[in-house]
Amino acid sequence: MATEALYRIDPYLQSCEAVVTALRDDGIELDRTVFYPLGGGQAGDRGALTLADGTTYAVVDARKARREGATPDDTLHVLDPAVDWRARLAPGTRVVATIDWARRYRHMRFHTATHLLCAVVKELVDGCSITAEYARLDFAITAPLDKETVQAGLDALIAAGHPVSYEWITDEEMAANPQLVKSMSVSPPMGFGRVRLVRVQDVDLQPCGGTHVKNTREIGNVRVAKIEKKSARTRRVVLEFA
Repeated sequence: MATEALYRIDPYLQSCEAVVTALRDDGIELDRTVFYPLGGGQAGDRGALTLADGTTYAVVDARKARREGATPDDTLHVLDPAVDWRARLAPGTRVVATIDWARRYRHMRFHTATHLLCAVVKELVDGCSITAEYARLDFAITAPLDKETVQAGLDALIAAGHPVSYEWITDEEMAANPQLVKSMSVSPPMGFGRVRLVRVQDVDLQPCGGTHVKNTREIGNVRVAKIEKKSARTRRVVLEFA
C-alpha cells in the first residue's frame, strides 16, 4: 500500500491519524503521513508517534522507503534504535503521527527562499541543502556574485508577498518542458504518472516535492551569510535567518 503524503497537499498539517502498514529494520511505514522524507536537498522531518494509551515513540528521521515497488511518497519513519518499539508498533496499529512543527516551518521558509534565490541568480543549481539552521544552493556559474545585489533581490521578493501554489503536470508534459528544471543535481521524480510544480507567482516555476510557505512574506528576514567559490564552475550561496 502506498503512503498518502499529506504534506504534499497541506504542508501546514502538523499531525494525522494513521495505521502502521509495515515494519522495517530501523522504522515503520504508515498508510498516511505528515512526515516529509529526506529528499530534494530538504532534511527529513522529526517528531513522534503516539498510541491510543498515550505511549509515545520518537521519530528521529524520515526517509524515502527503499524497497521494490516503492513510490516517492512511501515514507520510512526512523525510530530511536535504543527503544524497543517493535512489539507495540506491529502492522495494523493505530497511531497519531506528529511532526516537530517549529523545525518543519523553518524548512518551509528556507525552501521557499531558495526558489526566490533561483529567480535572483538565474543560473542552474548544482547542489543544495535545506536544514533548520541554514539553506545553501550551489550555482553553476564562473562569474563572481555580488552579495549585496543578491541580498537586495531576495529582500524585494520576500517583501512583495508573492503567493506560492502547487500544480501538477503529466510525465509527458514534464519531458516536453525541460526548461522547467532548474537543478543539475536533483531530477524530478518521473515514471509515476505526474510531477508536482511549485509556482511562486510572477517569480518562479519549477518541479519540486518539498514543503513551502503560502506567501513569500512568511519567509521573514533572511540574510545572505556568505557567497564562496566552491570550484572553478560553482559559486555557493548560504542563507541564514537574520
